Amino acid sequence: MKYEWKGPVRFGVVLFLLYLAVHYWGKLSSLLLLALGAAFPLVLGAVVAYAVNILMSMYERWYFPASQNQAIVKSRRPVCLVLAYASLIAIVVLIVRMILPELANSVSLLIREAIPLLEDLSLKINENLDMNQLAAFSGLVLADGSIDWREILTTAVNWLISGLGGVMGSVMSLASTTVSAAFTAIVSTIFSIYLLFGKEKLQSNCARVLKTYLKPTWYSRLIYFLDTLNTCFHNFVVGQCTEAVILGLLCMGGMMLFRFPYASMVGTLVGFTALIPVAGAYIGAGVGAFMIFTSSPLQALLFLIFIGILQQLEGNLIYPKVVGSSIGLPGIWVLAAVTVGGGVLGIGGMLLAVPLTATLYQMLRSDVIRRNTPQPISPTPEIPEETPPEE
Repeated sequence: MKYEWKGPVRFGVVLFLLYLAVHYWGKLSSLLLLALGAAFPLVLGAVVAYAVNILMSMYERWYFPASQNQAIVKSRRPVCLVLAYASLIAIVVLIVRMILPELANSVSLLIREAIPLLEDLSLKINENLDMNQLAAFSGLVLADGSIDWREILTTAVNWLISGLGGVMGSVMSLASTTVSAAFTAIVSTIFSIYLLFGKEKLQSNCARVLKTYLKPTWYSRLIYFLDTLNTCFHNFVVGQCTEAVILGLLCMGGMMLFRFPYASMVGTLVGFTALIPVAGAYIGAGVGAFMIFTSSPLQALLFLIFIGILQQLEGNLIYPKVVGSSIGLPGIWVLAAVTVGGGVLGIGGMLLAVPLTATLYQMLRSDVIRRNTPQPISPTPEIPEETPPEE
């Protein structure tokens, strides 16, 4: 009976904290956003560490797994960590080298084609509009019909000063953004390396803290949730990357077969954007169609028809087998998760919503099965008969 007062006190504390959160929500949300912005390099480092850990764990399974040599055992983590980062950097460099040059050529070709049209347009304007008409339209003609060159010069100087001010502001903003991005990248990379080097010790310490402050039932439920979440995220990342590679190769092979231009570049771009669930390949297809349009409008239309058919085959055959089965989430819930996540957080929401939905789906499914499965009734143990004592 002496612990009966704890329940009402806890309930009152929760209500008081809820009242504070609602009443001061503006200041609280600003404080949370400020803290999140300050911790963004660390959060990004944790995300990078999780992605790199998938490659690093794979390399560790291949790096002399049966060897008992202490030098090899001690060098396993540093060597595999360097290989994982080198692999990611090589993939990014390869994608950039395959996409940017062709994209720059397409834009320059479009500019070269547009320059003659602009020149013809300016000639026609000059033929139909002389300087006096232009000056009169601009309000720069005096009462005697002469042009107010002083006003023209003042306007030009003011425009030049404002333009230089805007350029300087843009340069300073670009420099600040560049320095901030470089600082974030350096801190995130260093933090991810620390996490990967000491992930076993960090996991052990977290488990010890949770065991200390949580009841055994809550601890087991939390560990089950985290294991399910990790499994869904791992399978989603691996499955999405596999599906993106397959789609990129199919797109490249089909474009080579039908003799579309920019086959390797567009195939790489479609495969890279396919990392975004459902909608990613369409983004790459739109950029690819624009590039092909600079070469041949008819081929751009045929390419859109080809990529539409390929997307239907990929969405109905490849994606459910590669990604859907790996995370155990039906296709309708994948589409719902992508739609809601994209509407809330954009592309990042699309990437997070699918594995989170898969985690909740798996936990709900397991709980429903557990609740609807009849529990076996344990037999009543027989009580042995007492034997009379021997006389």
